[in-house]
Amino acid sequence: MDTGVILLNLGGPDNLQSVKPFLYNLFSDREIIKLGPKFLQRQIAWLISTLRAGKSISMYKQIGGGSPILEITKSQGRRLEEYIASSLGYKVYVGMRYWHPYIKDTVNQMEDDGIKNIIALTLYPHYSKATTGSAFSELKRALIGRNIDCRFIESWFDNVYYIDALIDLIDQGISQFNGRLKDILFSAHGLPVSFIKEGDPYVQHINKTMDSLRKKYASFTFHLSYQSRSGPVQWLAPSTEDMINELAHKGISNLLVVPISFVSDHIETLYEIDIKYKKLSEMNNMTMRRIESLNTHPLFIKTLAEMIKI
Repeated sequence: MDTGVILLNLGGPDNLQSVKPFLYNLFSDREIIKLGPKFLQRQIAWLISTLRAGKSISMYKQIGGGSPILEITKSQGRRLEEYIASSLGYKVYVGMRYWHPYIKDTVNQMEDDGIKNIIALTLYPHYSKATTGSAFSELKRALIGRNIDCRFIESWFDNVYYIDALIDLIDQGISQFNGRLKDILFSAHGLPVSFIKEGDPYVQHINKTMDSLRKKYASFTFHLSYQSRSGPVQWLAPSTEDMINELAHKGISNLLVVPISFVSDHIETLYEIDIKYKKLSEMNNMTMRRIESLNTHPLFIKTLAEMIKI
């Protein structure tokens, strides 16, 4: 079989020693954030990663000493490979943008394995040049000079199996409130406003996913907010912190959070939502719960399988 699938994701530090170099790789990517003149990008990235490492290390200590994103993504890849074994038989690989295994190293492995056709499947449901765009650019660079064809699958925000997977997890989340829930907060990863003004479809895609869920949850009030903001630029609003405070001020005492732009557990779910936002909710006398992440949910694996069949 000369066709292989590469699952593309952000990556994350697998131990505390990896935090600073991971941050350096992230802030060195000029496609997602421009730090001064181009020739100073890496120097400024080194400074920022040095200044932020301590705080980030403290966060990772609270979720087990590293990000679980690689192991989860590998598990997603294994489940997908098993799911398509009898129908397609493709081998599934994992490529990370900012930490091991890097996309270029995975492409090297695929070439060594005799792969001539690649299906590149982003693990970001909603397209943004900061996520899928950056990963695809890196993959295209890695493919230069190789006799390998590539098909890019750049978004799947309205895939029926993806929506069904979310519904299953939201239903499980709602059941925890024993009929006392009226509000659902969709928390997406933040993005600079400038990206949207330049035509990035990220917010539009998120809203379409939410629209696909509204009929099922017509009796609930939907809210949208953005988390994981960093840097001195204007970010999409409201922030998840501000939204929790606002809802508490309105007297809402029960809240279900849906991490809408994330498909696996990592620092944004395990620390930001489960620790930081939960503490904020408790301070506001609010009961907040989060739905389980997609991780290896059977319907999510089916989502990935259906996408590569198209």
